[in-house]
Parts: sequence; structure tokens; C-alpha cells
Amino acid sequence: MPHYKYLIIGAGMTAAAAIGGIREVDPQGSAGLIGADAHPPYNRPPLSKGLWKGSRIEQIWCKTEERNVSLHLARTAETLEAQDKRVTDDLGTVYTYDKLLLATGGTPRQLPFGGNDIIYFRTLDDYQRLRALSNEKQRFTVIGGGFIGSEIAAALAMNGKKVVMAFPGEGIGANVFPHDLSQFLNQYYREKGVEVLSGQSVADVKRQDGQLILSLTDVATSAQHNFPADGIVAGLGIEPNTKLAEHAGLAVENGIIVNEFLQAGHPDIHAAGDVANFYNPALDARLRLEHEDNALNMGRHAGRNMAGETRPYHYHASFYSDLFELGYEAVGRLDARMKTVADWSEPYRKGVVYYLQNERVKGVLLWNVWDRVPLARELIAQPGPFAPADLYGRL
Repeated sequence: MPHYKYLIIGAGMTAAAAIGGIREVDPQGSAGLIGADAHPPYNRPPLSKGLWKGSRIEQIWCKTEERNVSLHLARTAETLEAQDKRVTDDLGTVYTYDKLLLATGGTPRQLPFGGNDIIYFRTLDDYQRLRALSNEKQRFTVIGGGFIGSEIAAALAMNGKKVVMAFPGEGIGANVFPHDLSQFLNQYYREKGVEVLSGQSVADVKRQDGQLILSLTDVATSAQHNFPADGIVAGLGIEPNTKLAEHAGLAVENGIIVNEFLQAGHPDIHAAGDVANFYNPALDARLRLEHEDNALNMGRHAGRNMAGETRPYHYHASFYSDLFELGYEAVGRLDARMKTVADWSEPYRKGVVYYLQNERVKGVLLWNVWDRVPLARELIAQPGPFAPADLYGRL
């Protein structure tokens, strides 16, 4: 029965960052990590970005094993007994701990058909499978117009593949970007050789005569069309992995509920990363963020608090993406339903989009504008009120 001063459930970027935070405060305390992935912690963003542009796979590793931590990989934590401070994995091994971090991440949403023929892109294994397939085949269909879908479609097209991109919304990133910017992206992707099919829902995926057939239904007309593909990739978002916490009696609602110190309803249990639902005072909202910057900073923060600090987590995480030659960084809450103010120096190619609610800036999109994230964070922290005229030329 291994005992650790610090036990972490999860083997992603959040877990790696937490180990780093622990070691900054407590260099010697025993630490263990239980992860369902067979690989030690690695950085996920290169899987849909840099590795398709020539980055080497050796660069993705977090090197967590060098931080004096015992890795229990390809294991799944099955039960958590919070009062007894016990965790049991799928092999029946029981672990005890002084402090516990739940960094369980999320599981990709899946369609009710297609089975393993669809690659639900999230892990290193998914990347390696798609990469091997793209080395042999030519035609690919990407389901989804969000972050993963837009990045994978661009990555495949940049590598000379014929790509169809299908999603039910009106445009790429329609839930996040203003309508006109989303519509621009549709045309931009088409100019890059991607066949963009907006307003389409997926009806079925079948294998026929050695190839995959994707059946789409037009949302407006109900007309159906079939598209052959050598490979199908889906980016439909994730569901937070809360089952372990819920069965242990911890509060769960769109993630594991944590307080400002990232404690999950128990003084010795913390949660961080994709699975954690936390309150942000500046935005006056509870958030659950699925981006690298939050994973790294929240994980490190949780680790330091586990090791004895008591600092609140009020950080404004940023996120970024690369879409062919376009790129962006963003901070705060980006919701296409909010009022937006666009300050373009070159329409849809370079500029800043502000997202407002009650005359206060809640989010900032830096579109091909760089080195402005700290200023964006300062702006979101200000109470306002802000009129559109106050924002033109500000960043």
C-alpha cells in the first residue's frame, strides 16, 4: 500500500505543473502520480499545432519523472475514500495520501456511431494514429468547427491533404468569434483548399468498400449527402471526468467545484485543470477552462497550496491558436452572444476584438496582435464603464 505526502490523479499538463509547484515549496516530500495514459506527462498543444509544422516529438515531454515522483501509468483511479484518504486503482492497488490533487481532465464527446473509425483527437496516441494515416492516405473529413476542428483541418491541409470540414453552426468558431469574423474564416479556409460545409449535422459514419462514408444532413433543408474519406477526425469538445469526485461525495457541477484556494470541499483535496470549476472575481462568474495556460498556472498554484501556501487563484488565463498564417491570443470570456467592439488595423487580418457585458470588458481577442496579453488582463480587471470609443486604439 504505497503512501505519498502528495498524490495526484491525472497525468496531463496540470499534473506536471502541480508537481513543479510542489517541488518549489517542498523539494523532498514523497509524491505519486496515477495516470490512465500510458505515457508520462506531455504538452498537448503541439499535437494539433507544432508537430504538423516540423517540431520534433521529443520536445513535447514535461520530464516530470525528473522531479522525484513515482509514476503509476496506464492505471485508472476507481474509488476515492475522502475521509480515509485512500484511492484504489483498476488493478486493486490501494494508495494513501496526505494531500490529493484531482487533475482528471476530460473525455472527448463521441457520436453514437462510427466506433473506432472516428479519431476523437486529444492524446498523443490520437496524433500518432492520424499522422500515420496521413502519411499513407489523402482524403480526410474533420467534424467540428471549434478549436480542435479548426486546428486539425488547417494542419492536414498544410500537409497537402484534401480536407472536408463539417459542422452544424454557421461558421468556424461561431460560438466564440463575432459573426463577421466567423464568416471570414469560412472563406479563408476555402481559399486554403478546405471544403467548408457549414450548417451540417452528422447522420452516420459507415465503412464501405475499404473507405469511410460520412453522411451529413443539412440543418436547414434536411437534405442528405455522403462524403467518402480515408480518415475522419472529430473535435466535439470534452466532458469533464468527475465520476471519481462525485462518487466520493464532492460537489460536482460542470466540473469539480473548488474554492478560491482550489480545495474541492475537503481541506486536503484539491482540483485543477480542465476538470475544475472555479470562481473568477473580475468576470464575476464560475469558469471551467480547457486551455494550456490555465492548466499550467492552475496546476502549479494547486501544487504550491498543497505544499503549504494559501494563495487564492484569481489568474486570468489566456489561450491561443494557429490557423494557417493567422494566429491569435485571447484572455477572459469570449462568447459570440456578447456585445463586441472590433478595432481592426487590417480587417480580419490584424486587430483587437473586445467582448463587453454591462459596459465592462470581459474578454479580449488579439487577432494577429502579439505581446498584449498582460495589457488585456489589466483591462479586464478594470471596472469600467467602457464605451466603444474608449477602446479604439487602446491595445
